[in-house]
Amino acid sequence: MGKEERLQQQFAFCREIDKEKRIKRQTYQSDAKTRENDAEHAWHMAVMAILLEEYSEEKIDLLKTVTMLLIHDLVEIDAGDTYAYDPEAKKTQKEREKKAADRIFSLLPPDQGERFRAIWEEFEAWESPEACFAHTLDNVQPAMLNDTTKGISWKEHGVRLEQILERNRRTGEGSEILWKYAREHFIEPHVGKAIIPENCAKVSFGESDKHSKES
Repeated sequence: MGKEERLQQQFAFCREIDKEKRIKRQTYQSDAKTRENDAEHAWHMAVMAILLEEYSEEKIDLLKTVTMLLIHDLVEIDAGDTYAYDPEAKKTQKEREKKAADRIFSLLPPDQGERFRAIWEEFEAWESPEACFAHTLDNVQPAMLNDTTKGISWKEHGVRLEQILERNRRTGEGSEILWKYAREHFIEPHVGKAIIPENCAKVSFGESDKHSKES
C-alpha cells in the first residue's frame, strides 16, 4: 500500500467517526437540558482517565486506556446507543455492535484496523487492567452526571436502585476507590428521594463482586 492510499484510508476513517457526534446518549450534560453525545462522553472519560489513573486497581498503560475510551463507542455510529437499562435493546446489542465494528474498523489501513479492533475487543472482554479501568470510568461518568442533574435521566426512565447496582456489579474491578466514591456521593444521596426508588429489600451497597462475570 502506497502512502497516498494509506492517507486516503486514514482520512476516510476520520471523516466517518465524525458521525459519533450525532449519537445521543440518555445521560444529560451538567446543564440538565441537553443530552450528551457519544463523542462528548468519550472525551470526558479520556480526561478522567488521565486525572484518575492513580486509583486504578492495577498499573495500566494510560495511552492504551485513553485510546480504548476514545474508540469504544465508535460502533454506535451504526449500532446506535444502547441504554444501560433497556433489556430489550441489550438482547441484540452484541450482534449489532460486532457488525458495526466489522465495517468501521475496516475503513482503516489493515495494520491500524487490526489494532483498533483488538483494543475494542479487549474493552468488550473486560479482562485486562486497562479494560477494567475503562469500564469503571464508563459507569462512574454517567453516575456523576446523574448526580449533577439531580437524577433527571434516572427519573425519566424509572430506574430503580437494584438496577443501578446490577449495572455496576463489576465497576469496582477497575477501581474500588472510584466505585466506593460514586456509591457514596453520586448514588446513595438520591435513594428514597423520588429519584431512585428502592424496590428491592435485599439491596446492598457492599463492595462489588470482583469474581462475577458479565452475562
